[in-house]
Order: sequence, then C-alpha cells, then structure tokens
Amino acid sequence: MVFILLAFGLLTSLLLSGCKSAEKTQGKKKSGTSKEIQAKTQHSTNASMLIEAKKYEITENVQKAEELLRQYIDHYPSDPVGYFELSSLLADKKNMDEALKYAQKALSLDPSNLWYQQYLAELYRQQGIYKDAINLYEKIIAEHPENLDNYYQLAALYLISERYLEAVAVYDKIADKAGISEDIAEQKEKIFLHLNDSKRAQAELEKLVNSDPQNTKYLSILAEFFMSNGMPEKAADIYKKIQEIDPGNPYIHMSLADYYRKTGNKEKAFEELKLGFSNTNLDVDTKVNILLSFYTVNQLYSDFKDQAMSLAKILIDAHPNEPKSHSIYGDLLMQDKQYAEARDEFLKVVTLDSSKYVVWEQVLRLDVQLEKYDHLLTYGKRTIELFPEQPLPYLFSGMADYQLKNFDEAVKEFNRGLKLIVDNDELLAQFYMYLGDTYHALKNADESDKAYEKSLQAKDNNSYALNNYSYYLSLRSKDLEKAEKMAKKAVTLEPQNSSFEDTYGWVLYKLGRYEEAKTWISKALEDKQAVSAEVLEHYGDVLFKLGEPDKAVENWIKAKDKGKGSEFLEKKITDKKLYE
Repeated sequence: MVFILLAFGLLTSLLLSGCKSAEKTQGKKKSGTSKEIQAKTQHSTNASMLIEAKKYEITENVQKAEELLRQYIDHYPSDPVGYFELSSLLADKKNMDEALKYAQKALSLDPSNLWYQQYLAELYRQQGIYKDAINLYEKIIAEHPENLDNYYQLAALYLISERYLEAVAVYDKIADKAGISEDIAEQKEKIFLHLNDSKRAQAELEKLVNSDPQNTKYLSILAEFFMSNGMPEKAADIYKKIQEIDPGNPYIHMSLADYYRKTGNKEKAFEELKLGFSNTNLDVDTKVNILLSFYTVNQLYSDFKDQAMSLAKILIDAHPNEPKSHSIYGDLLMQDKQYAEARDEFLKVVTLDSSKYVVWEQVLRLDVQLEKYDHLLTYGKRTIELFPEQPLPYLFSGMADYQLKNFDEAVKEFNRGLKLIVDNDELLAQFYMYLGDTYHALKNADESDKAYEKSLQAKDNNSYALNNYSYYLSLRSKDLEKAEKMAKKAVTLEPQNSSFEDTYGWVLYKLGRYEEAKTWISKALEDKQAVSAEVLEHYGDVLFKLGEPDKAVENWIKAKDKGKGSEFLEKKITDKKLYE
C-alpha cells in the first residue's frame, strides 16, 4: 500500500530526530527526580530496533519483523511509530483486526498526524467501517482544507454509504476551490440520475457548458445527455451549435449519425457516417469500432451489407497505409464469402505490418479455401520464418506439399509442427490425420496406420480420420470389421457426406454385404455435384456382384467419362468382367 512507503519515510524522519536528541544528551549528567527519569524513559525510542525491524520486513522475513515490533511496543509503549509500523505489517498479512487496533493506538498517541489519520481511514474503508472513515476525513479536511485529494476521498465514502446529497455537497466545495470541471459535473450528473432527478442532472451539465461556452467537448456531453434522456430535438440543436463553432470537427458526424439513427432517419445517418469516415482527422480506431458496433451480423447480411462495404472502402481511401483499414474490409469480405478479395486485403495487411500472426493465419486459411496450394506453400514457409513457434503454419505448409505431391517434405513439416503442440487434442488429431494420408501416398501402410491410430487417440470422433483410415484399410482388405465400425461412425457423425457414404458402402462391399453396399453407394450418387469416377466405378462393381453386369458396365463407362478410375477400369469395360 502507498501508506507503507509513507510510513517508511515518516519512520526515517522520526528516527533521525530521535538520533539528534540522543546526541544532545550525550556527555551530560543525569538530572531530575526518579519520576521524571521514568517519564522520559516511557517516551523514549530505539532507532536501531525500528530500523532492524524494517530491514527484516524489506528482506521478507516478516515473522522476525513482527516479533521485533511487538517487543518494541512492549518496551516503548508511548511511541506511536512502533504501533504504526506493526499495524502496517499486520495489514499486509490481512490480519485486519489487530491492524486496526494498532493504527487506532498510533493515532491516539499522535492525534494530529496526517499520515496516521489517512492510514486509519483507509483501513476503515477496506473493512467497510464507512462511518468512522467519514468522521476521520471530515477531521482531516477541517485541519487541512487545502488538500483536494481528501475531499475526493470523502465524496467517495459518502457515495459508498449512499449519502448522495452529502457527496454532492463535497463536490460543490471542490468546485468552489478548483472551479467547475468535467469530471465533477459528470459525477454529479450520475448521482442525480441515480436519484431520478434528471432536471438537476441537466442543470449540472449546463453549468459545465456555461463555464466554457465554446468548448465543443462540453457541448457534446450535454447533447449525449439529451439523446440518452429522450430529448433528441435539444440534442440536434446542440450538434448544430458544435458545427457552427468547429465546422471541421471530425467527431460531430459520428454524433449526428447516432442521432439520425436513433430518430429513424437511416439515410441521413449513413450520409453523416460517410462524411465522418472520409475525414482523415477522425482516427481509424474510432471508425473501425463504429463498423464493428453499428452493423450487427444480422444487419450485415440484410439491409446494411452494402453500406458496410461502402464505409470500409471509404476507410481505405482515407487511411490507405493503415493495416486496420484493410483488415476490417477483409473481415467484411470474408463474411460475404468473397474469399479471393478478402485474401487480397489480408495480404495488404501483412505487407504493411508483418507482426500480426493472426492475419498471416487468415491468409493461409483462405489459400486452403481457394485451393491455391503454390501460394499456400510460399506463404506457409514465410509464416514459419516469422513465427516458428506456431504449429498451424507447419500444418498448412504440409498440406500444400501434400497437394503438390511433395510427400517427403510434407512428412517433415507435419513432424516439425507436432513438436510444438501443447494441450490441444483437436490440433493433434489434425496433424496425425494428414500424416496418415501422406504416409499412405508414400505407400508406407504401417506408418499410415500408426498415424491414424494416434489421430483417433487424440480425438475419437474425428470423422475424416475415421473415414480415410477405414477406406485405406478396405483397399488392403485389412481389419475389415474394424474398418466397418469406423466407416459407420463417420457416416453417423456426418450423415449427408457423400464421400463418407461411398466409403461405408465400399467397406460393406469388401465384407460381401452387397445389398447394403448398394444402398449406401446409391446415397452417395444422389449428390450429383460430388459424384466422382471412383464412386461410379464402385457402384458398377457392386452391381456386377449382384448379377447386373449390363448396369455394371454402364456405370464403369460413366466412371471413365467422369475421370480417372482404378487401374482395372479399362479392362472391366473391355471384357465386361469384374477385376479386383
């Protein structure tokens, strides 16, 4: 507490004076009666003992310091410094009952000591003994009327005690001494509004305005009061006055926009916003906050999307070299699913300020969304250089290498990133899943299986890991019962995923459950946009097993027309026979 520091200064001064007194008495003969000598002894001090206690306290040997101070007050019961120091130490130990007792004792021995008075008042306040704290501050102010801090302390205590009008009276005294201020006027406004006395609240703000009629900030405070209390017309008059006084004021347009919005004039509100956003004197943070708060998510996707975009563009025109301008516009474009345009804005952000990791990550995510794997690889490696401790860029770089068929490099990136993951099972599962895919591409089935097992240990409901692992097992006709359970779980977790439906059907096919296989692969075929050559070939294989060779060939031909199938597809079509 600040009082401890004051106490140490006080202690030092008292000790110095004590030492001087001791110096004066050295070499002189003792005089006086035994009673006089006893009285002097009772009021004496021991500077070295107090300094020793303070040393122990500073070196955090609090127990020893406390023992020494307790010995001190026993030997020197009339010295207030000992009680004060002991109280301060006990207060730090949260032994508030004893701290109060010794603070009271110190003040009783030295009633006019300002530090003791303020310290005890603070203890009273901390303990919720507000009445005694108030009495002390009233005494302090009577003795030290020039110190305004004490008035503020007293006003705060009145407010805590819900003695609101007495607090107002104290603020009036402060105003008499220091003049009307914005802080006091607003504090009194809040008090009167709490007391449901809006007229007196208004009067306080009008006093503030009258103290400096050309101060546009004071006028704005009064205008906001009118807006908040159902007097928009009066607010409008104030705003006009502000424009007359300071026509270049950048904030007035924001205030007028709020006024028009609250009064239902959306077009005028938008016009004022545009004026404010185009004003380069209005700081970019204010504009960004307005964009974030003025447009809710629902509004953005309905009536105000175009306005938000328009304001964001004006923001960029006004602050072209400010990263926040491009960042907020990128966010809006993201919400509107304009991914390529959003990525362009985030790239401008990292060009202007490369220190924000979250923006780099957004660029990488958009590269994945746009399937720009060359770009993803370049920027993934750049992000790793700037933020080598972040695991996600390694995942994105590995994904890019995988898509570009740089499988060995992908394995390296995934393994490097895995070492950086701490307490994040979701991310761990993702890394091992992609590692499993990559090892499969390298035809390393054992390592692929191990990676998938680790992925599912981290997150047993990772639907993509369940699907891919079960499919790769089925291709090798390995652990088909296990593959069936995993494929079924995947399709249960994502029932509308046509790829998962095909996998489950294919595993059932491998198990010889052809009718069930047909049902599930038929579901996959319902998703016309996602139908691949692989799914069509699988369906043909199932039909062949079910004794429908003509329909099987028909689907194999569709598979060939759709794209690349298995190595046996051409032979199946030519020989009209199933090869596996």
